[in-house]
Amino acid sequence: MIAAESLPVDVACRVLGVSVSGYYEWRNRSPSPRSLRHAWLTELIMRLHVESRGVYGIRRVHAELTLGHGISVGREAVGRLMRRAGLQGISGRPRYRRVPNVATAEDCVRRQFGREGRDQLWVTDITEHPTREGKVYCAVVLDAFSRRVVGWSIDSRAAASLVTNALGMAIEQRRPEDGRTVIHSDQGTQFTSWAFTQRAVDSGLLPSMGELCAFFRGGRPMRRRPRATSNRTAPPFAWPFSRNEAVGATTRIGRPREAR
Repeated sequence: MIAAESLPVDVACRVLGVSVSGYYEWRNRSPSPRSLRHAWLTELIMRLHVESRGVYGIRRVHAELTLGHGISVGREAVGRLMRRAGLQGISGRPRYRRVPNVATAEDCVRRQFGREGRDQLWVTDITEHPTREGKVYCAVVLDAFSRRVVGWSIDSRAAASLVTNALGMAIEQRRPEDGRTVIHSDQGTQFTSWAFTQRAVDSGLLPSMGELCAFFRGGRPMRRRPRATSNRTAPPFAWPFSRNEAVGATTRIGRPREAR
């Protein structure tokens, strides 16, 4: 620092309160074993971080060093060296934050999905399906009374148009009375979009947003499936056709039949 600032050594040492001989001794001193070890670990950590494509964080890098390379090092030391090198992993669990100033509808259902007649409550949601060429997304609108699908839409993108088209099919098929039907969904960005909300309001529907899990599991407690611990498990089910064929399935299948 003194040489970079072009300051006289004696003046700088006098200001810092150190001796000139001590400064030259520190300058000519060879690196300590601890510094050499930290430099070696930092280089190894950077290589592991690059090999993981920037995914590994402190815990995984520490596991690779101790279990994979047999190096005795603490997790705190790994974290300190990664922070000095400006390295950071990617969290495995995404963090969602509510978008501010976005109008969401009130929960008019409050997990009470039982109804005594048709077209009193509609429930809508999006599902994801793999195909040979990638994923497709299917939006459905179900009548809570009969549990019939009254509208659906399939697209290669989970955009607002996906849910809006499904809602439009349901409105065209059932033609509900103004102010009588509640359309319930979660608070996803597709359902909080202006297009979906405006389509529901213009058709006389009552938007509602809240929980959907209790409806799809029929009021029964949801059983968690154990995570796969082996690569020998069967691959997930995929639709046996291409993405374009899946998107065009709505026109081939036809319209939903009128519920009784």
